[in-house]
Amino acid sequence: MSSSAGSTVVVTGATGNVGTSVVRLLSQDPGVASVRGLARRMPQWSPPGTEWSAVDLASDRADLAERFTGADAVVHLAWAFQPTHDPAATWRTNVLGGIRVFEAVAAAGVPVLVHASSVGAYSPGPKDHAVDESWPTHGWPDAAYCREKAYLERTLDVFERDHPDVRVVRMRPAFLFKRESASEQRRIFGGRFLPGPLARPELLPLLPDVPGLRVQALHTDDAAEAYRLAVRSATARGAFNLAADPPLDAAVLGELLGARPVRLPRTAARSAVAAAWNLRLLPASPYLFDAVLRLPLMDCTRAHEELGWRPRWTATEVLEEFLEGLQRGSGLDTAPLRGRKVGGSATTL
Repeated sequence: MSSSAGSTVVVTGATGNVGTSVVRLLSQDPGVASVRGLARRMPQWSPPGTEWSAVDLASDRADLAERFTGADAVVHLAWAFQPTHDPAATWRTNVLGGIRVFEAVAAAGVPVLVHASSVGAYSPGPKDHAVDESWPTHGWPDAAYCREKAYLERTLDVFERDHPDVRVVRMRPAFLFKRESASEQRRIFGGRFLPGPLARPELLPLLPDVPGLRVQALHTDDAAEAYRLAVRSATARGAFNLAADPPLDAAVLGELLGARPVRLPRTAARSAVAAAWNLRLLPASPYLFDAVLRLPLMDCTRAHEELGWRPRWTATEVLEEFLEGLQRGSGLDTAPLRGRKVGGSATTL
């Protein structure tokens, strides 16, 4: 997209964790004249220059091409994490909805598509060194989240072949957190009955140290800046890894929380997660737990060099802010991010 003023950017999933940060940064960019935010539920929150439309990507009645007409770029962020017990439901929103977005981009003649892929799209990989964007993206087949992200990677392969005139960017971020996402992510992964105040470090004297549990994190606003840079770039194409240092494992988390790591066998940890999931006490599935233990660490050199992107927060600073948000029940005035008390209804992104 050119750097001239007057650009219009459409953002799907605009009211969620990533969407709110992307919309805010784009609305502050002098080169972006307007932002069209698409979401299932209209928000009260609305930055200057933002227009909202209620759109359900799971519905084949949504005329996305009409919504995209005249746009200079589409940033596709919409994603449903739940219900994890009904993978057909998330497939309709995530995969079929994603395909509708891609088809509408082509039909409306939008020149730029920036798609939210994920570290979850990657095949199992190393935990002792980082891999670049050439690592295979076949996901972990048992986990719906990874399976769906990997499927859309293959769909985009075909889309890029058939539409070489569209500049396609695939963002593959690590786990994304910010203060305002705390209430939503508590509901999505911990369950709506998990009290946020229990996130106080002094209540966790021992920390489970599960083999393979070494992952990367990133502040959502840092990820949003990479999306903004990709939209505003004239040349950026392909995949970009996004993560902050240091990688998070039991040693790093133990120091952050003042807790002593205690080795816990992988089978024991998984059995506990599976039992809670089967009893519907925990939304996060044991299959996603399996995938997390196998995710590779990502090398972000390409984003640094080609986008000029650098994270402002370290991974430990991200977690400190997120834990503070959990304790306070932080949120934002959108349906997915709204801060709620324990027992509030679950939401999707």
